Amino acid sequence: MLLVSPALVVALLLGVPLDAPAALIVGRIAGAALLSFGGACWLARDDGPSRARRGLVTGMLLYNCAGGAVLTHAAAGVRLAGVLMWPAVALHAALAVWCFVCLRSGRRV
Repeated sequence: MLLVSPALVVALLLGVPLDAPAALIVGRIAGAALLSFGGACWLARDDGPSRARRGLVTGMLLYNCAGGAVLTHAAAGVRLAGVLMWPAVALHAALAVWCFVCLRSGRRV
C-alpha cells in the first residue's frame, strides 16, 4: 500500500496527513523496497535450507524489529498514532518472533 497510496497508509498508521511531495516519494520508495523484499522471499520459499534463505529470514527479522521499534516510538514517544498503529506494531512483533524462532530452531525456514 505504501507504493500505491503512502498518504493513506500514513493517515491510518500515524493519524496525520502526508501532504509534502518529498514525503510521498519517500513513502513510495519504502513501498517499492518492501515489495522487492517480499518478492525475494516469495521466490525463495521452495528452496531448501541455504545461507541465502537464512539471510533473507535474518533480514526479515531485522526489518520487523526496526519497524516495530520505529512505530512504537512514533506512538508512545511522539504521540502519533492512527487506528492501525498498534495492530501494525503487534504484526511486526509477531513476525519478528516467528523469524527468530525459525533461525534459532535451525528448521527449514
